[in-house]
Formats: sequence, C-alpha cells, structure tokens
Amino acid sequence: MTNVEIKKYIAEAVGTMALTLVVTLSLAGKFPVSTPVLAGLTLALFVYTIGHISGSHINPAVTIGAWSIKKISNKDAIAYIISQFFGAAVAIIIVTACKIEFAQMELSNTSLLVGFAELLGTAFFAFGIASVIYGKTPKDISGVVIGASLFFGIAISALLGASGILNPAVAFGIKSFGFMYVLGPVIGSVLGMQAYKYLSE
Repeated sequence: MTNVEIKKYIAEAVGTMALTLVVTLSLAGKFPVSTPVLAGLTLALFVYTIGHISGSHINPAVTIGAWSIKKISNKDAIAYIISQFFGAAVAIIIVTACKIEFAQMELSNTSLLVGFAELLGTAFFAFGIASVIYGKTPKDISGVVIGASLFFGIAISALLGASGILNPAVAFGIKSFGFMYVLGPVIGSVLGMQAYKYLSE
C-alpha cells in the first residue's frame, strides 16, 4: 500500500466520521439548523478540503456508483468502503463517550416505498456528483453543487416518506442501518451515475 493510498483512505475515514458526527449531533438537537442543511454544508466543506486527495466520497453508495462508471478501481472501492464505515464507527465512539442521546430514525417501515424514496433521492444526489466527476462543473463551485445535490436528494427522500439518509455509513453511525436504507442508496447511486454518464457521453 502506497503513501498516497493511505492518505486517501484516511481522508475518507475522517470525512465520513465528521459527516456522521454532525448528523448525529443534529438529531440530538444541539444546533438550531436543520439536519439536511448541516449535512449539505459539511459535505461541501469536505469536497473542498479533501476532494483533491480522495474525491471526498464519504459515502459507500457514492463509491459504488463511481465504481459502476469505472471512476475508481476495485481495490480503492473496497478500501474506501471499509474506511467510511470505520469513520462512522469512530463517530459512534465519540457520541457514546460524550453520552449524547439522539433521536434514531424509524426503521420499522421497510416498505418498497421507503426503498424507492431513498433510491430516487440518492439518484438525484449522485447525478450532481457525476457532473463534478466528469468535469462538467467548474471546480470552484464543485462543493456547492455536491452539497446542494445532497440537500435536494434528502428533500426528495423525506418528502416521499423515508428518512432521507442516503448514506449507508451514516445510517450505521446513527444506528439506523436498515435494509431499505442500504439497498435504496446503492441502487440509486448507480442509476444516477449511469444516467449522467449516458447523457454526457
């Protein structure tokens, strides 16, 4: 494993930890700004700070979507996903150590509608990310586009009746790791990335 690879994996772990921590603290009611806004701003921040290092996926679904359009190797995709879940686990440790109590997402509803809501929200989110991956979005506003895409995707998912997580690692970190909240985002990311690839190429 090269030094460059190690830095990429650390960046993914740190970014995912930060995103998971922000979402968790928001669910605990520690800041007067809504969770979707905080998530979008956090993602935008890490696009600018670690985007040049790892691409700032900080989401297993995004990594799988990028892999589906051949923008990341098999080795890196697997290592990214491991790093992302590790980062989410670190966030759990921090929250537990600080004795933070937060509202967990409702997972009793495992209907296809919930899966579809997460799928569609993530598809729009991934579509925006793909515009950056393919260099169609100016670098100066890449974080804005990706952060806004996440906000839009969360809104679509939530308005359709799901929790709007769109990220299996964050779902794990906030103790909401349900089947529909994993399958929906993964399929949605692949569809969103593939759709943009088809339209742009």
